[in-house]
Amino acid sequence: MSNVVCVGAQWGDEGKGKVVDRLAPHADLVVRFQGGPNAGHTLVVDGRTTILHLIPSGILSPGTLNVIGPGVVVDPGVLLEELAGLRESGVAVARERLRISDRAHVILPMHRALDLARERASGRRIGTTGRGIGPVYESRVSRTGVRICDLLEPDHLRDRLGAALYERSFLLEKLYGEPAPDVDALLAQCVEWGEKLAPYVDDVGVLIDRALRDDRSVLFEGAQGTLLDLDHGTYPFVTSSTTLAGGACAGAGIGPTRIDHVLGITKAYTTRVGSGPFPTEDDGPGGRHLGTVGAEFGATTGRKRRCGWLDLVVLRHAVRVNGITGLALLKLDVLTGLDEVRVCVGYRVAGKEIHEFPASAHVLEACEPIYESHPGWSEAIDGVRRVEDLPVAARAYVEMIEQALEVPAHVIGVGPERDATIERAHPFGR
Repeated sequence: MSNVVCVGAQWGDEGKGKVVDRLAPHADLVVRFQGGPNAGHTLVVDGRTTILHLIPSGILSPGTLNVIGPGVVVDPGVLLEELAGLRESGVAVARERLRISDRAHVILPMHRALDLARERASGRRIGTTGRGIGPVYESRVSRTGVRICDLLEPDHLRDRLGAALYERSFLLEKLYGEPAPDVDALLAQCVEWGEKLAPYVDDVGVLIDRALRDDRSVLFEGAQGTLLDLDHGTYPFVTSSTTLAGGACAGAGIGPTRIDHVLGITKAYTTRVGSGPFPTEDDGPGGRHLGTVGAEFGATTGRKRRCGWLDLVVLRHAVRVNGITGLALLKLDVLTGLDEVRVCVGYRVAGKEIHEFPASAHVLEACEPIYESHPGWSEAIDGVRRVEDLPVAARAYVEMIEQALEVPAHVIGVGPERDATIERAHPFGR
């Protein structure tokens, strides 16, 4: 059996949910290892759209156990609402289908309040979703966080909340002019959350280890994308966690020797949501085509995504820092109807040509993309299921990407539905 990590190779929104949903029937466990409800994974099955923020994208696959790892930050209110929505749509979400790490940190209302207050007060907006992600990861690092296991210990919970609120109440009141949280009300809310979530709570590191020892297949699901990684992304316009494949080990509680393959998810073009440099952004007809045909709106925020051409500098960076062994190239169908498809092969900045992704956001902002032009195609491809049946120009486009990155495209997406996929090699070897 194989163990596979799925990661986004761009700025997020690459279609990880669709890929995980398709692979989930071949995995015994699907493990979400980082991020929080700032993620939005969209699944389209039999014409029905399901949007998930915290629950792993394997939840629609009967028989697959879905796990929220210790590296995830959990908003209990959002999670409970998501569970209720799934039940209403007929999806089973009992303990046999979902487990939550007792070590995962909890997003409290004050984290969301701080997130929004900072974004309003900032002269240069990061583009946060306002879900409290940054502040809760700060609490975790400063060792003043509240974890899922704390919700199950009412006798000690007030002390944990006191540590969590101490400095943050001061910031909210004195710096941002916002009301401080009421400790008693928050304590009651946390106890209620603990009672409702208790059936799902587990030591998931042990759970995953047992599955691996029993030679069962595990699929590790990342949120966001490589360029939003805290260390290797477009800092400071990034998220607050490690989005890379290496983060799957710490975020799930296993060692790196347990990973067999890394599947990098990319669109056939590029998008990003929020602020920050984006060298291949296109505000002209090409970008409008990508945004309209690709229905590029954020699943979490509803914000219109910025659209542009495929950036091979970004993807080479993603291949290197993640150790990507195969690609899932999605939304190839969105390029249908374009006479010309442009691809960035390098940057020009300060009179020099560069081919590696720069660390400085200021340098990246000044980068001018160096484009290659490739012929487009007009034939619809949403019904194609073999790469040999793609239009010649579309097939050449895929081959160009594979050669440039020296990584094979194992999966090619030709439409939003689960089955609108060309599968050339199975990550689980089946």
